[in-house]
This record gives sequence, structure tokens and C-alpha cells, in this order.
Amino acid sequence: MADASADAPGKPAFEGIKSAGDADRGTFVGLTYDKLDITSAIDRVRSPKAGAVVVFIGTTRDNFEGKPITTLEYTTYAPLALRSLSSIVANLKSGNEPVLHAITIVHRLGVVPIGEDSIVIALSTSHRAEGWRIAEESLELVKEKVEIWKREWFVDGGIWRANRDGARGVNVEGEAVEQADR
Repeated sequence: MADASADAPGKPAFEGIKSAGDADRGTFVGLTYDKLDITSAIDRVRSPKAGAVVVFIGTTRDNFEGKPITTLEYTTYAPLALRSLSSIVANLKSGNEPVLHAITIVHRLGVVPIGEDSIVIALSTSHRAEGWRIAEESLELVKEKVEIWKREWFVDGGIWRANRDGARGVNVEGEAVEQADR
């Protein structure tokens, strides 16, 4: 029988927001156990040079492939995840100059209740089409490269998985569980 304490959400590893960035370059990344501050993310990227501010907010849905989720929890080793997030925004910024003026990515950790925000990506660009494209690319890079794992709890048990839709999961008891790719 599994240790019941292993099923309980742990105490946050830190308080507030752990962050990295370069204000002169218009980059900011952060991790927090608190509710995400969407307004702050938007304010970080505002620029008089920008014709668009694009914001993506990822929320915790109540199901995966039609199976009800009761709880979702994110975990990471913060220094590694911040390094990966910083690399992503620096590469996006340098690869999209001069149209990408500023970019912020903040990911929530710990238990994120159904319907609440788990990630915010805010960026400012010269024009909206560039903004939509870069925001989509940002999200895909975060899901592909950042060392954040999520535990999805269903009525009949939980699954750990990389923070990627449709990626293979491992149930909390340690048995591998296949999930269809999306």
C-alpha cells in the first residue's frame, strides 16, 4: 500500500515568485505557487513601439480525453526550469528582433484548481500577426523543453506526466500508462 503522505500536496518550495530576466532586453520569466498576476505580466511587456500586446492564459481543465480530473499539480526544480524558460525567451527575443519588443512567461506550481490559470505568456510586438505566431511558438517551446511535470488526479487514481498534452504518463503507483497523442 502506498504511503498516504505521498498523495498529499507538499509545502511550496518557496514563497512569492522566483524569477529571472533582463529588463533591458525585455525578457522576464517566473515560477510561483500563488495565483498568476495577469495584469502584472501585461504591464511588463507594454511598449510604445508595440502595436499589439498578445496574452495567452492556460487554464486547468476539468478532464483529459473525457476522463474527469479532480486535481492538477505542477512540480519542478526551479533553478533548472528558470534556466530553460530564460533560454526560450532570450532565443525568441533575438530571433524575432526588431518586431518582438518584450516577452514574459510565468508558470504556476503546486495545486492549480480546475478553472484557474496555470501559465501566462504575454508579449508585445509591432503587429498582431507576429504576436499570435510568437505566442504559439512560446507555448510549444515551454511544453517541449521546460522541466515542469504535472500530476493529474482522476477519480480512480493519479498520473504523473511531462507538461505536454498527450504525453505518456506514469500512474502514481509507478505503473506506466499510455495516453494517445493529441
